[in-house]
Amino acid sequence: MMNATERQEVAILYSGGSDSLALFALAYLGRHPAFPRCRRIHLLHMLNGMSRFHHFPKQRYEVASKILDKQTPVYGDSPRAETQLLELDCGRLWQGLWLDSYEELMPIFNGKNLVCVACKLAMHARAILYCVRHLVPLLYAGYAKKQSFYPEQRPVFMDRVAELSQEFGISTQFPLYEEFDSEDVSRHFLEDTGLPSTGGGERKCLFCQTLSTAEEDDIAAYLDHMIPRVKQYIELKLAGQLKDAAACFPPGNKTA
Repeated sequence: MMNATERQEVAILYSGGSDSLALFALAYLGRHPAFPRCRRIHLLHMLNGMSRFHHFPKQRYEVASKILDKQTPVYGDSPRAETQLLELDCGRLWQGLWLDSYEELMPIFNGKNLVCVACKLAMHARAILYCVRHLVPLLYAGYAKKQSFYPEQRPVFMDRVAELSQEFGISTQFPLYEEFDSEDVSRHFLEDTGLPSTGGGERKCLFCQTLSTAEEDDIAAYLDHMIPRVKQYIELKLAGQLKDAAACFPPGNKTA
């Protein structure tokens, strides 16, 4: 019999890129201490409204699922994990967190461009809402040290979104951050598992190569400013108070 941990459901922030694909494979196969086999995997693919090549992540998921199925025989009461790919829209949240008011926000935070930090915060907020509503206790994100030059993949960001998640009973974890510290590790794992290891799985976001010189203090200041509002937004959405939730992020061109 599988134990309670193995029967749990998990959610994964899934972009279709190599790290989120590796997360999917590890959770599905259950061949790593941090990834016991689970009964259902929710792959949460976020739409921010600024991306192209929308078919890439779905195609990579479909190919990967077939490959992983062939590597996972079914024995008695240990069935394969159920998987589903879901698209969730976080565009309105992203606008409220940065794009609607960036002219006012940038001077507050040392003139730094935090557009991608805001986008990732919107993604995590949407994921928390999904996990609470669907009773999914564990959320994985495939951030890796090799990409810590991105402001949204630094410990200061991960620590704060994990704390936010925990306030709603969701455990957000980053199990690949230390282990996948170089491209060689992720590529070796994917190729050894028979999965695609190079580009072609992610949508291409307009902001994906945006330069940001933001440092830890800048990122922390922005998150400390915005997370209380995000928390309030999540609480109101969960309570069904839609009008009040919308008021948390009014359009930036709304006149007083």
